[in-house]
Amino acid sequence: MLKQLKVGILAVALIGFLASCQNANQGVREAARENVTNAVQPATSTTQTPNATPAAPVGPTTVMAFTETTFDFGTVNEGEKVAHTYKFKNTGNEPLILSDAKGSCGCTVPDWPREPIAPGAEAQVVVEFNSKGKKGKRNQKVTITANTNPPQTFIYLTGEVLSTEAAPNIQVTQ
Repeated sequence: MLKQLKVGILAVALIGFLASCQNANQGVREAARENVTNAVQPATSTTQTPNATPAAPVGPTTVMAFTETTFDFGTVNEGEKVAHTYKFKNTGNEPLILSDAKGSCGCTVPDWPREPIAPGAEAQVVVEFNSKGKKGKRNQKVTITANTNPPQTFIYLTGEVLSTEAAPNIQVTQ
């Protein structure tokens, strides 16, 4: 039942969004946003499965093309933070809606656009990796869920984290 509720809420949100895109009248857009916001209130049930894969938005799909999907940050000392910007473009014919972006662990945190990306438009996902307590070779994965087929796309941060006892003084540059 919770899955049906989520699908219904996403459908209402997508319909509201598409209606606002097709009408140039600002007042109609504001009303559609308000209706979508009111329709997407949290469910009263608290029986959500932790770590559940988020559902892709319901409706038309589009295509997301990344400039690169893997960034090798090289070698860093344990405790350093590494950030990288992954640029992508909506190469499809429908608005691109990212519904979630999640790192493989709490040390890998993505910052992703919450607004729809128009066909032909570019955007970015910034991923920060905190190497504190993460020694050795690393392959950090970020799962992006969007209205694409398939709904999940993966980007990666790779490299090696040296123990602070054995690490020489290394500077990370972007």
